[in-house]
Amino acid sequence: MHHFKSLSELALANGMEPPEHPLLALIRIEDNMVVNHPEFTSDCYMIGLKKVKEGYMLYGKTKLDHQKGSMVFTKPRQVIEMKNLKFEEGGFILLFHEDFLNGSTLFNEIGKYHFFDYETDEALHLAPREEKIIWNLFDGLESEYHNNEDEFSHDIIIAGINAMLRYAERFYKRQFINRKQMSGKTITEFSKILNEYISEGRLEEGIPNVTYLAGRLNISRRYLTTLLKIETGKTAQELVHLALINEAKNRLLTDSKTVSEIAYELGFENMSYFSKLFKRETGFSPSSYKNRPIT
Repeated sequence: MHHFKSLSELALANGMEPPEHPLLALIRIEDNMVVNHPEFTSDCYMIGLKKVKEGYMLYGKTKLDHQKGSMVFTKPRQVIEMKNLKFEEGGFILLFHEDFLNGSTLFNEIGKYHFFDYETDEALHLAPREEKIIWNLFDGLESEYHNNEDEFSHDIIIAGINAMLRYAERFYKRQFINRKQMSGKTITEFSKILNEYISEGRLEEGIPNVTYLAGRLNISRRYLTTLLKIETGKTAQELVHLALINEAKNRLLTDSKTVSEIAYELGFENMSYFSKLFKRETGFSPSSYKNRPIT
């Protein structure tokens, strides 16, 4: 698998001219543009507004749903593959090397945009009004990109990229809310998988992590956590802990085993962590809860 350290390497590998700026490239997608590329990684971020006719793109292990026009976001060193990817006119690709962020506030802030960790089938699907806003931002970036570079250019482009990311965050929030209104089934399916894991006695294998649960739901860990936060006000990890504490409460009152034995059966290898979590959720230590009279 090839790793591209620069935008020029990436462009040449795809039969394109090297970008004008060594750390930044803005590409307008032409009608019937076709891209093929075996698995690769790079040192670049990508923001794409794409309408795909056919073919597929893999980001991590997940295939892009080519039936929908969407925005996708990829980050450095994530595995990407493109196979007979054919685009419709009316999209763009914005590429910037991670070094382009050096010395800017976005260097530290870009990590807060969790959608760079979403898989491609969790892309952002824009309403027409939203798409117009994104295009206006891209047009502004493109205009500045082709201006003669001066002392203000870098900061202006960074501000434009950050504005696009902030709008994307807002539009994702709308998408999550719409999903909640349409179904609200994520917490139901999440709870079902978690309860099955507990009832099948698999906790001795360890506490199920969010990555495992997200995989069972065929969505990414970040996307699951954000969606559950919208639906329930709690993160995926918090919901796992609540389920375990509920199970612990039942076992402490009905099982003759010691607190440490029960904690171990629930997947807790650290007794101190179990006790702290239990007291935080119930107001009791596990021992005092076990010995309290059942009312």
